[in-house]
Amino acid sequence: MLTFVGLGLYDERSITLQGRDALEQADQVFAERYTSRLVGADFDDIEAAHDIDIDLRAREGVEQDPEPILDAAESGDAAFCTAGDTMISTTHVDLRLRAHERGIETRIVHGTTAAAAASSLTGLQNYRFGKATTLPFESAHGGDGVPGSVIETIEANRDRGLHTLVFLDIKVDSDREDYMTGDEAAAMLATDWEETVPAVVVARAGSPDPVVRGDRLDALAEETFGEPLHMLVVPGALHHIERDALVELADLPAEVADLA
Repeated sequence: MLTFVGLGLYDERSITLQGRDALEQADQVFAERYTSRLVGADFDDIEAAHDIDIDLRAREGVEQDPEPILDAAESGDAAFCTAGDTMISTTHVDLRLRAHERGIETRIVHGTTAAAAASSLTGLQNYRFGKATTLPFESAHGGDGVPGSVIETIEANRDRGLHTLVFLDIKVDSDREDYMTGDEAAAMLATDWEETVPAVVVARAGSPDPVVRGDRLDALAEETFGEPLHMLVVPGALHHIERDALVELADLPAEVADLA
């Protein structure tokens, strides 16, 4: 059995009770942190909280050499966990399909996702979000500025009156972790749109002190939003309740809200 477990958004307590049980019942537990991570806890905290040992795998250890995970699932109960939900944005469908090819039973224990938190914290209606996108560091895509695919996604959503959730890049090396911040993302996007385009930074969703701050892109580029992780939302056309929510909950200036 291979059980995919979402750890939730913030710390070792963000996991569901079902997820906790799956970790404690597993013979071996694997995890990765290259797609996302818990900023309120490290894997030592998770191990201590659940009295388990975790085999932390690098990207190549999951995507190119999944055999240790599959072998463990074939001979016993293995759990594979990530921050958020293992199949939403931090998708590991390929690993699940490889397990099925070997006749290994799988199941999913869902965790709270960043997409759900972005909707909940901003007050934007979840069914009015279009396609999400990820804004990479310039060094990650070998070019300058914002990739055309990101611009096209946001513009296509805005043309349809839909909101865009922009995930911000994470770089994990053996000795360093870099997280794109909301102000960095706003500065990059501000070069492609006129100053009147509003946006909302969501920082540390799931934590006791999340930050939700809306303004024009160029104004957000001049602010700081504290510790990671950050997301950016570019609103489309606003329902009047969504407008009021952004003004009240995200401190979006009313005159900027009216430009959405």
